[in-house]
Amino acid sequence: MKRRDFIKASLAGGLAMGTALSFGQYYPLFYKSVPPQDYDLAAIKGGSPEAMFDKAIEVMGGMKKFVKKGQTVVVKPNIGWDVPPERAANTNPALVKRIIEHCYQAGAKTVYVFDNTCDNWSKCYQNSGIEKAAKEAGAKVVPGNTESYYHAVEISNGIKLKKAKVHELIMESDVFINVPILKHHGSADMTLSMKNLMGVVWDRRYWHLHDLHQCIADYATFSKKPTLNIIDAYRVLMKNGPRGTNESDVKMFQSQIISTDMLAADAAAIALFGKKPEDVRYMNLASALKVGEKDLSKLKIARLSM
Repeated sequence: MKRRDFIKASLAGGLAMGTALSFGQYYPLFYKSVPPQDYDLAAIKGGSPEAMFDKAIEVMGGMKKFVKKGQTVVVKPNIGWDVPPERAANTNPALVKRIIEHCYQAGAKTVYVFDNTCDNWSKCYQNSGIEKAAKEAGAKVVPGNTESYYHAVEISNGIKLKKAKVHELIMESDVFINVPILKHHGSADMTLSMKNLMGVVWDRRYWHLHDLHQCIADYATFSKKPTLNIIDAYRVLMKNGPRGTNESDVKMFQSQIISTDMLAADAAAIALFGKKPEDVRYMNLASALKVGEKDLSKLKIARLSM
């Protein structure tokens, strides 16, 4: 195939991406715009968190595709650590704010934001910048630090994780938007969409004691899945995760990934990090449990640059 024919075909259907190569090796094939289609995944680079989200969500059909008038939405970022945004341990607050704004523009009745944090919850909310950003956008920011907020559910397809206590907002809201930050994790290898769901459950100590990778995969089979997964890769914590030690652990990627499929989003983020999905054990386990599609070559992907 001639080069011009390849580019034409790629623009028409999104660019198929093999898992053997990283997103970084595909940067020359990112485009300023792509034609509207029913994409499985959007990957974008080169702008602010807000601008990248504006463009990527438009390509995915706009927020009105996912949020209907009068619905209740829960936005679940990573707010686990009492560190500033520059440390890249928590989701970028500017991205969280813009997602909330899009939800209200789409007609959402109420947008909630919460996380079951690792450090003191009030300090995490404040020093991450997420509480301020979320409230400025009109969201209700609620704590996740009390067991009474969580209710028992069965994980019917789980191998090691058969039950969990899940935050009531996840169970009661109409729309669940999962907003992890891409980063290294000492125990789970990577924090991604599926790993971020540990912040919606109470009893996660069990996960660490009973095969963390299997429990991550098991919980991803639970029926209340995210409506949308938005992976923040603006700043990426490359080592010493999940909290990091200082800003030298952080690399600027200026990227973002959006998909309705957790496994697909995570596979793309792992590729962006420079690894293969097979390098992270819970990806293989989740694939075996049919959580989603990790073979990116089978997906229609919109590649965008600012």
